[in-house]
Order: sequence, then structure tokens, then C-alpha cells
Amino acid sequence: MFPRAASASLPPWLGHALRTQRGPVPWHAVVRGAMAAGPLLGAGVVAGRVSLGVVAALGAMLAGINDRPGGRRVAVRRLGVPALAGACGMAFGSYVVAAGQGIGGAYAPWVLSLAFAVLGLVAGAFSAVGPVASAGGTQLLVTAAIGAGMPLPEPGWQRALLFLAGAAWLILLRLLLPSPLPVTGAAGAGRPYRLDGERAAVCAVYEAVAALLDSVGTSRSTDRRAALTAALDHAQDALSGPRLRRHASSAAERRLHAQYRAALPLGEAATALAWAGVPLPERVGEGPRRLAAAIRDGGPCGPLPAPARSDAGLRALDDALLHAAEAFDSGTAKPPHGRRRGPADVLRTAAGPGGREYGMRVALCFGASVAVAQALQHPHWYWLPATTVFLVKPDLGPLVSRVLCRAAGTVIGAVVFAGLAALLPQPAGLVVLVAVCGALIPVATRHFAALTAVVTVLVLALVMVGGEPQASPGRIGETLLACGIVLLVGHLPWPVQRGGRVQDRLSAARESAHAYLRHVLSGAQGGVHDGARHAGPADAEHRAARWALRRDAYRTLAEARTAIDLAAAEHPTLARHSAGSEKVAATLESLVDTTTACAVQVDDTGRLPRRHAERIDALLAELTTVA
Repeated sequence: MFPRAASASLPPWLGHALRTQRGPVPWHAVVRGAMAAGPLLGAGVVAGRVSLGVVAALGAMLAGINDRPGGRRVAVRRLGVPALAGACGMAFGSYVVAAGQGIGGAYAPWVLSLAFAVLGLVAGAFSAVGPVASAGGTQLLVTAAIGAGMPLPEPGWQRALLFLAGAAWLILLRLLLPSPLPVTGAAGAGRPYRLDGERAAVCAVYEAVAALLDSVGTSRSTDRRAALTAALDHAQDALSGPRLRRHASSAAERRLHAQYRAALPLGEAATALAWAGVPLPERVGEGPRRLAAAIRDGGPCGPLPAPARSDAGLRALDDALLHAAEAFDSGTAKPPHGRRRGPADVLRTAAGPGGREYGMRVALCFGASVAVAQALQHPHWYWLPATTVFLVKPDLGPLVSRVLCRAAGTVIGAVVFAGLAALLPQPAGLVVLVAVCGALIPVATRHFAALTAVVTVLVLALVMVGGEPQASPGRIGETLLACGIVLLVGHLPWPVQRGGRVQDRLSAARESAHAYLRHVLSGAQGGVHDGARHAGPADAEHRAARWALRRDAYRTLAEARTAIDLAAAEHPTLARHSAGSEKVAATLESLVDTTTACAVQVDDTGRLPRRHAERIDALLAELTTVA
């Protein structure tokens, strides 16, 4: 969409606005998008209940924004939790307006602003828990504004059910529609399509292991190790999604679980080899590549390359390949366990520095935008707070980038809609336009400006189908006003620590790294070792616990790195609050990589080599100086 060379030559806070994600078109999501909001709106128009179709289409549209590639079960949580939050917001907005009107006209705006500010504080704080919670908090606030401001004849509980029904329709499409991508390989021709997302995720792990092995000893190894972490995170989420049964329900699913488990020692050995930095023969990466092809095609893995067992890392890699080959033939395993957060952990995260900072910012922006919109007495006043919610989200990029993209996308979308509305027949043409926009959303999510433009056209079409006049000029004006509010609030001095989101992520990464290190060192017997080989690998239970801790350490590091990269792309007045965090993250990554190399050595010899021990001591000392 935008040339990378142009964005690279600009300051980070400005160049970020021009960057876009790349990748193949998610045709399956495009098909679902076309079948979601448009048909629901059309059904409402045909039935003579336009307002019902509008609310259901809104539910499908907001669910479509969260529709990402991955397994079907994890999509239920990714789409369903925000949809439930959105339904609650729709009911809350409807009833809080009724309560304010009951107090009296003079107090109604004050009541509404205060209630929405409190709601923004709670939703913003809990958004720090994770991506699904963040999406839920966003939908809660957006639908609360819509429920309070959109003139609909239905009571609040009916609006909530209609919104939920629209999102449920998209979830149903996500579960039932097969992927349009062809299944290759004669052995895989009869495989159930319900596992295609999980199968692709596990296949990507083995491909990432092969890519890391190919890059050992080169400057690409660090990026390839990060890519392996991302692939493992994605596969773990795909396989640990919600299920109706406690255990895997088919042999194919149990085999996928075993194949994922078998990739963990492979990833560990590959990371240890990358840490050592000694270039490897080309055939070393061929084994994981053949295993990836077996998952993709549904056939046997076939013969693996001859082993290379000249050092501890290669011996660990060879043992892991043999174990994986066995798992491919007849292995079964339980679903992988992700990080399980209890209510106390969720509350602790929401009340932490990141949750407090984001909650206060959302509360001030959301409450102020409601007050300003009420004072302007605009018929579509709810657009201002709803726009503010998206603008204040750090998930969508740095502050200046969000503002620029939102403003540009809204102007483009409003101008495009104004032209189309003058040409298309009503309401049939607008219903088709909503369907087309729904199909474009999965592609437009690659850039915030493109997503804003598509959603602007879709929302304006819904408003016009609902019987209101053309509203493009008002949409542009309120978006620019929301941009000003968020920019002002984003640069205000705060009574809480700035950069709390980054500090939260770094703190979690530090704890996970130290827990992983303690576990690995507990398996070393007799202290530091100078070279003699000891027989006897660690027991299976100890290894399984180590792999789980390793996964948690790398995952929290990846989350911290994402938060740091976003903070570094902020305007210098905001980026300075996270200064130094990059060095802490780099030291933690080196510590976890070194710990992984230690784990392989401990398995091989039973003791910790002196070189590894000295490196760990140096990294721990460095952490105390950069903290």
C-alpha cells in the first residue's frame, strides 16, 4: 500500500502511519464478511424491520473486525467474548440514557458523561489483560455510545440480543464454512476441514524451526528465532481453544496435539544451536521441513536425513527428530496448556500500572467526548465518543499514527460514500454496498486508515438505510474533533507512571525468564562442568515443565517487545517515558536464549558448562544495571 523506503526515511512517529502489513488475501474471511452484515441488513429491509437489520449488521461488522486467521475454536473466544461485551454495552447505553432522562433534562448530560467516564475507566483497565479483553473493552464502549445515541424503537434488551445475534451469525459462518483453500496430497483428501487452522498453525512451527536452523551463524538468526516464537504462540492458541469436550474428540486432533508437543524439543534444540552460532550443514534443516510437508499434505514424513551428533545441540536435535517421527506415526497427546489466569491475576493486571494508565486515559477521553457531543447537540452525537474509543487504543499503533490514519481514512470513506450514495438505488444498492464493505474488512485490517475508510462507508450506509439523511460532512467533522480530544489527552501530564504498559510487559517477562532459569538450573547436578559427558537425560515430567516455562518466557518477551516497538514509534514527547526498555528486553532475550542452551547441555551431560554459567552471571549482573 505504501512504499517501505518512504516510511523508513521518516521519523518513527510519522513513518509508522505509512506502514502496512503484507500477506496473502484471506479469501475465507472475505467470503464470511460478504455473507455477514449485508445479508442481515437485507433481511431486515425485506421484513420491513429495518432497525432490526441495522443492529444485527452492526454486531456482524464489529465481529468481522476481530475475525483473524487461526483455528475455529480459538475464533469462538476471539469473536464471542467481545460480542458479549458489546451486547452488554448496548443495553447499558440504552438504560443509562433512560435513567438520565428520568432525573431531569438539566442533569441528563452530566449523568451520561459521568456514567460513561466510569465505564471507560473499568473497560480501559481490563483492556490491559490481553488482546481479547482489549477487543471486549472496545466493543463495550462503542456499543454503549451507540445504544445511548442511536434512535432505535426497540428497548435495550432487544437491541442487545439483536447485536449478539449478528455477531453469532458470523461466528456460525466461521465454524461451518470450509476453507476455500485446496487440500493437497492424496493422503489428506478426506481430512476434516474443521482442523485446517490448527493444522496450518502446527505446520508453520516446523517450517519456522527449519528456517531457524538454516540461518544459524548468520545475521538472520535473531529474526528467525522471533518468528519461531510467534509460530509457537499461534499454534498454542489454536490448539488450546475452548472445546465442548474435555479431551480431544478425534484421532486426527490428538495426533495434531502430539505433533505440536514434538515440536517443542525441536525448537529448543534449534534455539541452542542458534545461540552457539556455529553454521550447520544444509541437510540439518531438511528434517523439520519434511515433517512440515507431512502435516501440510497429510502423508507420512518419510525417511529423515542422516543424524549429525557432533555436539550437544545436534544430539538434542537428532533425538527430537526421532521423537517427532514417532509422534507423526502413532503419537497422541493432551492439548497444550496456555497461561491460565485466575480472577486474582486478571484483577492484578487491571489494577497494575498499565491498566491504571490506560483506564484513566480512556475514562477522560470517553467522558469528555460525551460531554462535548451533548453540548453540540448533534443528531449523531454518539459518533464522537465511539470514534474516540478507537483512537485511544494503543493496540492500533502509536498515538500520532492512529490520529493521522483515522482522519485520512474517514475523509476518504466519507467522500467515497457521498459519491456512491448519489449513484446507487436505495435501499437495495446500499445493502449491496454493506455486503461489499463486509468483504473488504479482512483485507483492510492490514492498515488502520484503510480499515477506517471501509468502516466509514459501511456505517454511513447503515445510517442511511435506517432512514436518516446523508451524513458524510458530519462524520468528517466529528472525527477531526475526536482526533483533537485524544491528542490533547494523550499529551496531558498524568498522576500515574507513564509507560505503564511497557513496564507491565517487561515485569512479566522478567518473572517468566527467572522462573525458567531457576527450573533449568535445578536440573543441573554437581554444579559447573568442564567437559566430561554424563549419561541419563532428565525425566519426562521435568522436561515437560521446562518446555512450558520456556514457552511462557518467550511469549511474555514477545509481548514486551511488541509494546516496546509501539512505544518507540510514539512522538518523542511520549516515547521518552519508555526510554531504556529496549536494552532491558534485549538482555532478557539473551538470558532466555542462554538458558535454553543450558537446558540442552544439562540434558546431555547432567551439568552446566562453565562457559554457560559465566554468561548467565554476566547477563544477571547486566539486568541489575539496566533495570
